[in-house]
Amino acid sequence: MPRKPKRPCSFPGCPKLTEGRFCEEHEKQENRRYEKYDRVRRKYGRKWEHIRNRYAAKHPFCEECQKKGLMRPVEEVHHKLPLAEGGTHDEDNLLSLCRTCHARLHAVRGDRWHNH
Repeated sequence: MPRKPKRPCSFPGCPKLTEGRFCEEHEKQENRRYEKYDRVRRKYGRKWEHIRNRYAAKHPFCEECQKKGLMRPVEEVHHKLPLAEGGTHDEDNLLSLCRTCHARLHAVRGDRWHNH
């Protein structure tokens, strides 16, 4: 059976010919991009939006600031155990936080703003 002719790599500016969508080099890059961004979008879809809004309505103030006697409105809903580590959208795994506290939690964990 005859093979399909090779075609240019779909990565912008790459002149290499390939049988698939991307050449070998850009296929690896595309897979990394997919793992980093597209998989996350599926975990945090419309269902998450409803869960987040419902939780924020029940807990309208930052839970970390409340411990210090401050009343700052909720801006983020945070997973105590991230979904990537086996966490769920259950209420006992969620926290209402202001942006400052949310950023602080991620900075302490070291899972944001790190170099790859």
